[in-house]
Amino acid sequence: MPKIYIDGSAGTTGLRINERLSSRDDILVLQIDESLRKDSEERAKLINSADITFLCLPDAAAKEAVSFAGEAARIIDASTAHRTEPGWSYGFPELSDSHRKSIEASNRVAVPGCHASGVVAAVYPLVKSGIIPADYPLCCFSLTGYSGGGKAMIADYTAKDRSTALDSPRQYALSQSHKHLPEITAVCGLSSPPMFSPIVGDFYSGMEVTVQLHTNLLIKKLGVKGLINFYSDYYASSRLISVKSAEEAAENGFIAANSMSGSDGMVIIVGGNGDRLTVTALFDNLGKGASGAAIQCMNIMLGCDETLGLEL
Repeated sequence: MPKIYIDGSAGTTGLRINERLSSRDDILVLQIDESLRKDSEERAKLINSADITFLCLPDAAAKEAVSFAGEAARIIDASTAHRTEPGWSYGFPELSDSHRKSIEASNRVAVPGCHASGVVAAVYPLVKSGIIPADYPLCCFSLTGYSGGGKAMIADYTAKDRSTALDSPRQYALSQSHKHLPEITAVCGLSSPPMFSPIVGDFYSGMEVTVQLHTNLLIKKLGVKGLINFYSDYYASSRLISVKSAEEAAENGFIAANSMSGSDGMVIIVGGNGDRLTVTALFDNLGKGASGAAIQCMNIMLGCDETLGLEL
């Protein structure tokens, strides 16, 4: 029976992974003594005795944990620390056969960032298939639930005496230097980072990430129907990603960012008109954007059904 260790099990992602794994009888979750949770020796011992270790830690702590690991130790890192590092596999198997095979064989897998998951799902296929050039002037926005900000932000939003500013959606990363931009740029093969505006709203979990396209700047001229067919073909073999038109996905003309809350899947939604197109990735920032993606990678690394333990 595979042994799994979660380093950082007290954080939002770690708690969700632990929750999901607790109902599985095909794995053994190794537990660290609470008094030794930050003890380097004990953590190193567990990391090297587990078949797979999840790192649910801040970047610096994740790098430290990797320094404890022998070459044979298999690591799935949910932090930002290793997503563009050489030697690390990018944990989005739907992108290509080579991504999936790399995850299967790898001892070092980086889980994609939540915002990045949406942009990459929409943009990587476009660049790879020659529909947009690497220097396309991309503009993207992302609306996310407050759980994406971790324990501190959750505490702010659930406080009884919270600020009235939290009643309204709030844009952040105003300097265009969001930590997911290097990941998006590298994984998609872009020549420069896109314009990216993340927004946090007053709901616990869920996310919609939208990429905006001008049809006259596309290398291959596709309209709404053509783009729907393109993504449907590209993700045809995926069990976690589906494709819809905006008309199919919307309720009374609206797409709600929390409509995939609790799910580990993702829906690619294509809208717009003959001149301007929108591609929206709808998913849960704690699901396909974090713990669900991490467990999917673990399943692939262990040779299990990739959807085992996931909510679809």
